[in-house]
Amino acid sequence: MTKKKINTDVLIAVIIKGIEDVKGEDIQLLDLREIENTVCDYFIICSGNSNTQVNAISGSVQKTVSKEIKDKPWHVEGQNNSEWILMDYVNVVVHVFQKHVRQFYDIESLWGDAKITEIKS
Repeated sequence: MTKKKINTDVLIAVIIKGIEDVKGEDIQLLDLREIENTVCDYFIICSGNSNTQVNAISGSVQKTVSKEIKDKPWHVEGQNNSEWILMDYVNVVVHVFQKHVRQFYDIESLWGDAKITEIKS
């Protein structure tokens, strides 16, 4: 097993912990590795009930990842209105949505070929 693989698995676990710490909901892990021309290996998608909670989830993920594995996102978008925050950790991209925005964009369907794992909190 390569070092990168272990790091990705650890990163995913720590991101999910950060989401669960502030009660992020409906967490899904999309494995994109079998799909051609993807920008990353995994998407982690979750929902919050308000822009305050979406912001809190994003903050918790960044703080938890920074504290536990000394990593930070390469890029973060969407913090201005907190309806959809995207955190890019290169191999893993985290999408934190307000529920209505998640339903509207329905990115799980766009990536229908991905292997989707429901994360039970």
